[in-house]
Amino acid sequence: MKILQLCAVDFTLYHFLVPLVRGMTAAGHEVVAVCADGPLAAQVRAQGIRVETVPFSRDMFAFRRHLRAYRELSGLLRRERFDLVHVHTPVAAMIGRLAAWRAGVRRIVYTAHGFYFHERMPAPKRWIHIALEWLPGRVTDVLFTQAEEDAATARRLGLCAAGVVAAIGNGVSPERFHPASTPAARLATRRALDTPKEACVIVVIGRLVVEKGYRELFAAMASVDAVLWVVGERLVSDHAQDIGPAIEAVRADPTLSRRIRFLGQRTDVPEILRAADIFTLPSHREGMPRSIIEAMMTGLAVVATDIRGSREEVLDEDTGLLVPVMAPAALARALNRLIEAPELRRAMGAAGLARARALYDESNVIARQITLLGL
Repeated sequence: MKILQLCAVDFTLYHFLVPLVRGMTAAGHEVVAVCADGPLAAQVRAQGIRVETVPFSRDMFAFRRHLRAYRELSGLLRRERFDLVHVHTPVAAMIGRLAAWRAGVRRIVYTAHGFYFHERMPAPKRWIHIALEWLPGRVTDVLFTQAEEDAATARRLGLCAAGVVAAIGNGVSPERFHPASTPAARLATRRALDTPKEACVIVVIGRLVVEKGYRELFAAMASVDAVLWVVGERLVSDHAQDIGPAIEAVRADPTLSRRIRFLGQRTDVPEILRAADIFTLPSHREGMPRSIIEAMMTGLAVVATDIRGSREEVLDEDTGLLVPVMAPAALARALNRLIEAPELRRAMGAAGLARARALYDESNVIARQITLLGL
């Protein structure tokens, strides 16, 4: 079978879709990946994966770019004659499904990595985004979600006309993400990051945008005596609200600038997690965050917001703590509780590790998709 895996940007392809492409290729299928051009597309090609580029934009209102992307993708679909088109990320998924339907592709599959709409969104805006999911759902044969909560929402709102909706979960490689084998490696990472071995280290991983909860986290750190490692950057393609002013405020504050370290985009995330003590992700919305799974696989207790996806991964008072959205005082209390109770955080980390190994092994998530699609 000839399969197209399609997403908007090379970041998504490189970080999230390569294992799925490899899994489908190993199952005997020809797989082509499509995304907007970027440096990471070349790195995917270097792994032996065919990558074609289409000028997608993540900006919902970039209509001229959307039309150009639709035309270029339509041409590719007519030339290549794919049997199955599997789309990811909202804008590319909308354009991709329409183009695939018009090109007569036999099966159209959509993985929703987290619906943009959520319960705290103003009703008019929420229904607009629901409509933007519902309309291309008329030509969707299979809808995958990562979280069970999203699958239930998709069924309730009729977001897949064919009615085939399944939660596939999310996963990471336990070979890459695992607890530290020796204290020496953990200390080496801390030395490289100029962090004392006795410090309690909190780590957060995510794009530097407001919806990841950074402003609340920085406010919480004013009353949390620990070191915070911030891993991530703002993508060039990002249209979410920037946190530049919040970062400048941290750098101008004597206390916060001493506690908070901005590490940028990293290639050594497993090592960073193994050198930390607590993981946090105070997002406003998520799909089913992979960063939490990475932290759990590494044996870290997690403090996250009580939102879809995160609350499916983190069992409150068992593998970590859940706090309300946009509540810096509650976030500070949860972090301080784990800082002050090393045995509790180690117990929660061990429980999280067991849960992650049982539910979130990447190979099982890929196998589930291949089975559900009958490939």
